[in-house]
Amino acid sequence: MSTRSVQRFAERARARRTLARRQIALAAAAVLVVAALAWLLLWSPVLALRPADVTVAGAGTVVAVDQVRAVVAKDSGVPLPRLGTVALRDRLLQVPGVREARVTRDWPHGLTVQLVAREPVAAVPEKQAPAGAAKPGFALLDEEGVQVGRADAAPAGLPVVDVPADDARTLQAVLGVLRQLPPALLAEVAGVAAQTQDTVTMHLRDGVEVDWGSSQETALKIAVLTALRASPTAKGAHVYDVSAPRLPITR
Repeated sequence: MSTRSVQRFAERARARRTLARRQIALAAAAVLVVAALAWLLLWSPVLALRPADVTVAGAGTVVAVDQVRAVVAKDSGVPLPRLGTVALRDRLLQVPGVREARVTRDWPHGLTVQLVAREPVAAVPEKQAPAGAAKPGFALLDEEGVQVGRADAAPAGLPVVDVPADDARTLQAVLGVLRQLPPALLAEVAGVAAQTQDTVTMHLRDGVEVDWGSSQETALKIAVLTALRASPTAKGAHVYDVSAPRLPITR
């Protein structure tokens, strides 16, 4: 082998070693960059949650916002990319009065917590005084029949519901009617009574009684009742029977 060939071989070998070293150096640099970026995003305080930057909306009249913030504060300092919003939502659902919750990240340090609160729609007389109460009051129920509070007296503007004790079906029928009423009509309801799920009767604040029947065809019954109350021929009626909405009766 000639001296010139040996030199060319040596030069190529050096070039290969140089290239290999450069590739190793580039790979090492890339690993360091990825590691630094991962630390910056997942472990450093650069994107850490700050409870002061958390926004809570939708608490309504039932949910205690300080309880919601206390749940969120347990994740204080956790970087947002690593924060489990699904697990946080599940914990928020344990706060009394919360029916649904949605958690979104609000970069760089906050969260937005959107709640759906269990607002009371009916007051049900208690059969006996609960622990700590001097006398029976009223259990405040949401539209699903979940108790969200109690009061010694029925809150103003909330219908009082009278159904047989422990009759879940009748209670659900009454709540089903209340749930479908338009706000203007619901505001007029002073009380609702029912002995069975098919004998719902509403008492309006102006003294009018409405025989509603079952919770079926509520939309039609609402339309019929609205038309009857606006009709001059039904003026002065004290009872509106829309239990059979296609054959309503006034008296």
